[in-house]
Amino acid sequence: MTVDRLVAAMEELPRHNGELVFEEPWQGRAFGLVLAMHTAGAFEWGEFRKRLIDAIAAHDDDAYYDRWLEAFERLLVEQGLIAREEVEARAEALAEQDHGDDHHDSHTTGRGPAQ
Repeated sequence: MTVDRLVAAMEELPRHNGELVFEEPWQGRAFGLVLAMHTAGAFEWGEFRKRLIDAIAAHDDDAYYDRWLEAFERLLVEQGLIAREEVEARAEALAEQDHGDDHHDSHTTGRGPAQ
């Protein structure tokens, strides 16, 4: 299935007038990373979708892209593509940076570029 068809089939995605809606830059990045890794063959769409459904069911909120990111992180950790400690360390470093600084490079995280 092409990315366009995959996105079109995801009726639950936040949209306005048919266009995808991202309230924050990180949401679009998280969305794109999932699609890029799926398209590259890192995982089957059903594997991600199941984790997304589980994440949404586990929370009583409407923070769709928070659940999207949670499902993505869980999938990457469970497949051994990244260690849980690395996810937590990067999240902590990003949380400590100034709000509005959306560059995420070595000067904001204290680390080199993502590997």
